[in-house]
Amino acid sequence: MSSDFQPPPKNLSIIASVGGVVTAVIAIAIFNVWSKQLSQASIEKPEISTSETASRKLPEKPQNPLSADKAAEIVASLDAKSVVLPGQSIPKNQLTVAIIPYIAPGVGKLSSEEMKTARIAWSYFQRNWNDETGLVNSVDGFASVSMWDQTAAIAALVSAKELNIVPAAEFEAKMSKMLKTLASMPLYKGELPNKVYNAKTLLPVNYGQLEKREEIGWSAIDLGRMAIWLKIVGAKYPEMQLETEAVWKHWQVKRLTKNGKMYGTSVIKGKEQYNQEGRLGYENYAAYGLKLWGLNVAQALDYQFNAAFVDLYGQGIPYDRRDFKNSGANNYVLSEPYILDGIETGFQALPKAYADRILAAQVARYEATQQLTAVTEDNLDRPPYFVYSSLFVNGEPWATITDTQQKHNDLRFLSAKAAIGWHVLYKTTYTTKLFDFVQANLNSKDGWYNGFYESLRQPNKTLTANNNGVILESLLYKQVGQPLTVWAGVKSQKLTPRSIRKP
Repeated sequence: MSSDFQPPPKNLSIIASVGGVVTAVIAIAIFNVWSKQLSQASIEKPEISTSETASRKLPEKPQNPLSADKAAEIVASLDAKSVVLPGQSIPKNQLTVAIIPYIAPGVGKLSSEEMKTARIAWSYFQRNWNDETGLVNSVDGFASVSMWDQTAAIAALVSAKELNIVPAAEFEAKMSKMLKTLASMPLYKGELPNKVYNAKTLLPVNYGQLEKREEIGWSAIDLGRMAIWLKIVGAKYPEMQLETEAVWKHWQVKRLTKNGKMYGTSVIKGKEQYNQEGRLGYENYAAYGLKLWGLNVAQALDYQFNAAFVDLYGQGIPYDRRDFKNSGANNYVLSEPYILDGIETGFQALPKAYADRILAAQVARYEATQQLTAVTEDNLDRPPYFVYSSLFVNGEPWATITDTQQKHNDLRFLSAKAAIGWHVLYKTTYTTKLFDFVQANLNSKDGWYNGFYESLRQPNKTLTANNNGVILESLLYKQVGQPLTVWAGVKSQKLTPRSIRKP
């Protein structure tokens, strides 16, 4: 990766381009032929395993393997035929957030391998912490940071402390430095954190530019995630509560919400655009964070109002009706918001039934194609450098796109953070395969690589704060055996009757 690269924002309100709903029916006969062909012929993959466990290596070269291009063609054909609209909905009586926060099976003390996984993830933060500010580089070796990725650093530091990877004194010094910086840093129009900063100088900048001051707006999604972790830190470490509250008080939060929805800003040709932000998944997860601080996000928390269902490989998954064609924003269906909601809140922002379906569709894809699947958005080690690898977006199944709808299905990859997050939350035979694959193929001395490309059959060698931070907080969740807000003692905020949206 070039040293001057910085990824696009995780701003789900960015204006995007073409869309439309594609309706297709699975052709059973063709589907069965392809499935039989795949099950009878192993797909050749290079042996790049770093694991000492031979059983975790990629399959050895068969006598008559499918070529990489042919295998990709078969998978693409199956993916295209896997979609049915409308999909199987979830019964209304199952569409509730957990009254008692969900606790995953198999939680408890980490194994030696899991502890090693955590230490490898922490090595990213050791390399990329900026002592001048307490901020962390979003991408390895490049001093630029978003608030989403800085929150990943907060989660990583808490996890490293609680897993006894860093001593208490180091934790306290680093966290205090970070919080003081967040409580005093320059803000967009003096209101809210800019979308990106120079992590060494605190200069508000644009993406990929470290020296030129430029205020480009704020992301409500990013700040919603940080709001959750400010609450976790303040509740778990009372001696730091005043410092976490000082960060929130530094923000002028009035324009973050309007009529129960979240809003972000972008600066286009010198003019500010103020847009509703978020689609099903990230919208609800981030809104939960703002709710914890007492903001009215009743409509943003409504996970049924804009939801519809599409069948993928026979599994009815939820998606947001507000796609690019009718709203100007992409409606990505991704793993990460459901994983974060489960780990941090115990599915208090979104129904666990949604997460069940999101995972089930990826399992069904594996069963049909023999392609391990754990998709979400992330950085790449090659152009276009950031993609949203989606189960469904703008009417298309299994599409990997940029925020401007450029399609890059050839760069779809199994995500390390998604693989480990799903495994910690569900611990099934399938998620064990995901976890083992990550262990065998995505380890580096500087942290965990972001993922493994399906078509290219090689690692996506980007190292990022978010990937390694999600891995660390997933392992902390397993160790403490509770959703992290519950473990920390965060008090839930109740919406007042006035703030609840009328039907």
